[in-house]
Amino acid sequence: PLRIATTAVLLGLTVLASTGCSVARQQQTVGAYVDDAGITTAIKARMAEDRTVAATSISVETLNGTVQLSGFAKSQAEKNQAESIARNTKGVRDVRNSIVVRP
Repeated sequence: PLRIATTAVLLGLTVLASTGCSVARQQQTVGAYVDDAGITTAIKARMAEDRTVAATSISVETLNGTVQLSGFAKSQAEKNQAESIARNTKGVRDVRNSIVVRP
């Protein structure tokens, strides 16, 4: 009985700890977090397939369907292509392009 109570307390603490992440991500639900992770993954995969975009130089973060692009591009064309890829990905509501062009 004591072991069961201890387990319940530990599980309760685990639940409280894991909901803390939701607060940090502005009350984002688990479903929204999974959707955002899927959007980020899809954008990164499409960038990796695109020869004009250096996917390793561009960071992609998604929160509630809004994609934040950052990092460096070698040309304005590369920056524009990265934004186009993001905008044309299913589930994307908005794109904030903070990529810096650095030849």
